[in-house]
Amino acid sequence: MSITILTPPFINPSCLADSLKNHGYGVLNPAGLSSFLEYPLPELKSLKTYWDDLLPDNSLKDGGHYRWRRHSCFIVEQTGVMQVAHRAHFQPLKYNALHGGMHRLFEPMSDHLVAQSVWSKLLLTIGNICSSVKGEQPWYVEAHQFRIDTRNGIGRPTPEGAHRDGVDFVAILLVEREGVSGGESRIFEADGPHGQRFTLSEPWTLLLLDDQRVLHESTPIQPTAEGGHRDTLVLTFRSGDFLESANQ
Repeated sequence: MSITILTPPFINPSCLADSLKNHGYGVLNPAGLSSFLEYPLPELKSLKTYWDDLLPDNSLKDGGHYRWRRHSCFIVEQTGVMQVAHRAHFQPLKYNALHGGMHRLFEPMSDHLVAQSVWSKLLLTIGNICSSVKGEQPWYVEAHQFRIDTRNGIGRPTPEGAHRDGVDFVAILLVEREGVSGGESRIFEADGPHGQRFTLSEPWTLLLLDDQRVLHESTPIQPTAEGGHRDTLVLTFRSGDFLESANQ
């Protein structure tokens, strides 16, 4: 039996803030993201080479060897983007039942990637949407580069299952998807029975979530060709400060 691949409910970039307010999420197709950022799509696509230099995630508690990543932190204000000193990633157990309570230190993102003008533009533009929904303020941003591969069979984008991240907003950008099936995005109301499911299949599709209103997960991927993998950029925007163990 074949599985239907559902197309995301794409919206116009001008409706992104309203979609967050009304539904808790919004999805832009690649052309929409290019328009949203006022940046040519080929310049976004050129960033994918930085996903070929990720390092193994050795902290997976399910014993898997399918995730590669880098991680850096930034403060985004209306006046600009500032990278902060390298720090560990932390989530309380109530948000991540598998890896919560751990201080996980990953290698930082490439200086060359962070120096790209499109990088600051991306963080500033999403930060402006966050501020339009919840008020103008500094946003404490954690940036995660992920590659989930299938060299050993199944790869799990979210081994912790459906979850919240303990932040205000989560942006998930598909960078590349090659030789895999699965990887369906699923969104559930945090305080209700309703949900959505669809597959991000086009590189530089943006899914933006209100983390206080919805839970999210991505289903496992399986190889359809040698070298199958799914690359994403995940950006979390939090008000007040970065998530610390003292705040759990």
